[in-house]
Amino acid sequence: MNMSTLELSLLIPAFIAGLLVLATHVPLGIQVLQRGIIFIDLAIAQIAGLGVIVADLLGFEPRGIGVQLSAIIAALLGSAWLNFSEKRWPEVQEALIGVLFVLAATGSILLLAHNPHGGENLRDLLVGQILWVTHAQLAYAALVTIGIVVVQLWWRERLGRSGFYVVFACAVTLSVQLVGIYLVFASLIVPAMATRQYSTATRKTVAYSMGVLAYVMGLLLSTWLDLPTGAVVVWMLVITGAAVFFLGPKFQSNAGVDYNPWPGIETVHERSHEHSP
Repeated sequence: MNMSTLELSLLIPAFIAGLLVLATHVPLGIQVLQRGIIFIDLAIAQIAGLGVIVADLLGFEPRGIGVQLSAIIAALLGSAWLNFSEKRWPEVQEALIGVLFVLAATGSILLLAHNPHGGENLRDLLVGQILWVTHAQLAYAALVTIGIVVVQLWWRERLGRSGFYVVFACAVTLSVQLVGIYLVFASLIVPAMATRQYSTATRKTVAYSMGVLAYVMGLLLSTWLDLPTGAVVVWMLVITGAAVFFLGPKFQSNAGVDYNPWPGIETVHERSHEHSP
């Protein structure tokens, strides 16, 4: 099927946005899975979204610097609380993450209750508007993504737990405004889950590859079938992830050994041993 110029003008920026999200979320997803805090992404993304809604209610220009600052401040505050709670109450960290997500989600609903476009705004926040990302958004996102990747590659040993939460908050805040909360969560968790039985040497390569394939398939299918793009890409991530998992190598004898891409931060298994009687 031939692609029109209009379709290409929408799909190419959307694909670049997907690449930027995957660049930071694949290694972060591996760490989140190892730490056993699976729903942290949803919680921080929802908190960042709450910051966007607050900025909009205060009259800031959509996608302007005020909205960016509001989102990142909200995400950093949420991350600071989770960092504290993990040190103080590690045994219920996942439950606390769930409570924080529910509070942020219902807070968004309450703030938009009297907004005539509240339902539409909430849907855009959840599903995203990846087809309508602007070149200015992509330029800004590319700069921030490069900074996050540099930190992940060269300074991860110095970050510790607090640094992880800061980097995570920055990555999620950026991504949720590009692709929406659902696609941010899927991009973070699905590649990490699908490749967990792969060796350390190949895991990231396979995860990036399946993520790119899923975005390409999702963008094309949503265009041809006239379906919501973010939702279709989520489904393609899950389908390709399932294929990668079931067609991949069998679990090795050392599959239970944790790979920790953030040295200095204990995994969920290490944390459970520390607090076991």
